[in-house]
Amino acid sequence: MGQQLSAFDAQFLNFETATNLAHIAGLTILDPSGAPGGAVTRESLVTLLRGRLHLAPPLTRRLVEVPLGLDHPYWVEERDVDFDYHVRALALPSPGNDHQLAEQVARLHGQRLDRRRPLWELYLIHGLSGGRVALYTKVHHAAIDGVTGAEVLAALMDFDPKPCPAPPPDVPAYDGSSPYDDEDAPEGDAPDAVEMLIRGVARVLDNPLALLRFVAEAMPRLDEVPVIAQIPGAGLVSRLVRGIGAERLPGLPRIAVPRTPFSGRISQHRRFAFGQLSLDEVKRVKNAFGVTVNDVVMAICAAALRRWLAKRDELPQVPLVVGIPFSTREMPVNGSNGVNGPAANKVTLTMTTIPTDVAGPEERLRSVSDSMRLVKERLAAAPATWILEFSAAMPAALNALAARSAFRLASRRAPAMNLMISNVPGPQSPLYVCGARVLAQYPMSVITDVSGGINITVFSYDGGLDFGIVVDRDMVPDVWDLIDYLRDALAELGALASLVGGD
Repeated sequence: MGQQLSAFDAQFLNFETATNLAHIAGLTILDPSGAPGGAVTRESLVTLLRGRLHLAPPLTRRLVEVPLGLDHPYWVEERDVDFDYHVRALALPSPGNDHQLAEQVARLHGQRLDRRRPLWELYLIHGLSGGRVALYTKVHHAAIDGVTGAEVLAALMDFDPKPCPAPPPDVPAYDGSSPYDDEDAPEGDAPDAVEMLIRGVARVLDNPLALLRFVAEAMPRLDEVPVIAQIPGAGLVSRLVRGIGAERLPGLPRIAVPRTPFSGRISQHRRFAFGQLSLDEVKRVKNAFGVTVNDVVMAICAAALRRWLAKRDELPQVPLVVGIPFSTREMPVNGSNGVNGPAANKVTLTMTTIPTDVAGPEERLRSVSDSMRLVKERLAAAPATWILEFSAAMPAALNALAARSAFRLASRRAPAMNLMISNVPGPQSPLYVCGARVLAQYPMSVITDVSGGINITVFSYDGGLDFGIVVDRDMVPDVWDLIDYLRDALAELGALASLVGGD
């Protein structure tokens, strides 16, 4: 029987519109010189996928909708994946530089995935300067989060130039990394229409209890919930409930979300820029100032955004507000955990400020460190699983309407946040695809009306920090400036680290 989507995973389907797209992607840069014949071909990729598709379950599943939308959809196995559709090849015109590559993948990133098929596409891109080739791979967020996305890619890669034989389909690809336990793995078809309707009605009848659970658990945390946090009085209610309740949570600072050039409704069109920074240099700064790698990443992002806004005379006097995804894989959960079954997305969202209003680089870094410490203390005291409970509390038939209504509310009021920043850990040894060495793995994520027209995602790989910045095409036409500003910000902190003994 097919596996039903969790309530949270279904939210990524529900909020999707022509402009708010819900897939995540990766841009893999390859050196094909070590591949057979010195080339990576579409045929070699298809052969690799055929032999390993069972190691990446999200690539073999397609959606089946429940009649009348009474319940969340089901995943069913696609028994004959159409590689002619899912795997494509194209070439850049000469000279094939990074800006041309970014423009091409930005166009691909602005196109919705076909829900009648498994929700992924892979593009082999030839014609890059220096003899390189690239892979652009996108998968719907309903099927994977950042961590499982990295695991799916890893299932198609090797730690040696010579591809290793894949384990047979009845042997798990890796222990514990799949979002599904063995007993929950989807098999066969979804329930028939009558059974899906019966289940859907039962879920609707059970929802009042889920709603009561959510209200009881969410009241102390209303100031964490995007959109709701901006409603007048929400923060006051949250603080009062925390004050009288048994749960003692570290308080969040009152957050005012300023308007920026990347606030408001986004278009369907994207721009993309990418770049790599030295992980060793980031660690040197970290050690010199006694902070974390993530603190340094957040601080250089704050510096880059400050410079970009100041250049346009648009720098707010208050700090920007950033949404930060946190993995919930190791977190304890309460109640139903907001899911109907195993979740592909095991992540929650918290918000904090980044000190774009602070001029000094060391002061920015210290401010970031303090803010992130407060976030971690709050998560440790009570993991912020509100987003899971909220998803489960509402009847499935109303979820899509509620999601889109929230987006409309956010676009009319002050923004819920200014942007998203995410930092995903990756392997620190070289990987290979079809014998070609992976030079970099640049992540690409989601921008929305609610989260703002900039998303900065970072993936650590083989001694580097690979930055991928996705923006709305009209809001941020000069996205490559941000990559230059990130490099300059790290160099500035590196010079300060030398002065305090970081060498």
